[in-house]
Amino acid sequence: MKRKVTVILWAYFKLSYSLTSKKFTFKFVQLFFHQNNIKMNDKEYKKWEKQVAEAKKSNKELLVGFEKWLKEKSLKPNTISNHVGNIDFYADAFLLRYDVILAENGALEIGMFLGDYFIRKVMWASKYTIQENIASLKKFYTFLNEIGKTSDNDLKAMKQLIKEEKSEWLEEVESYWNN
Repeated sequence: MKRKVTVILWAYFKLSYSLTSKKFTFKFVQLFFHQNNIKMNDKEYKKWEKQVAEAKKSNKELLVGFEKWLKEKSLKPNTISNHVGNIDFYADAFLLRYDVILAENGALEIGMFLGDYFIRKVMWASKYTIQENIASLKKFYTFLNEIGKTSDNDLKAMKQLIKEEKSEWLEEVESYWNN
């Protein structure tokens, strides 16, 4: 039952994520805010929508640079595509889901992403995809650090968090999908 509900929620989220209809997006956001007792009037919604659009534009620019950086590292096209896709999902689906957090400021959010959100919301979550996302996130934040968009301290803290929490994330994803 848990898996069926997760798949339905994932399909609903995927649908809302891929549709560009402002009316549908507005209704989806209204539903989210209503379910979580968050009040937002039209003016606040328009402001929030503008912030999300600006964040997506900024994230897209970073992804273009990240893809170029990965090509310079002589990675295979399929590997590059996987890393860019993983970061695109993290930046636009997770970091913009509950609050507007720019990708360059999201290094310290990965614990919540890999330890909770990804496991519960993503139907393809597995030990392998957790490890794949860890590799993508490390590369992405190393790239951002090299171009001066993320501090040395945030990069070190993120890597330390991964070191300390990775085994728990892997156990959790296995436990979640086996129950």
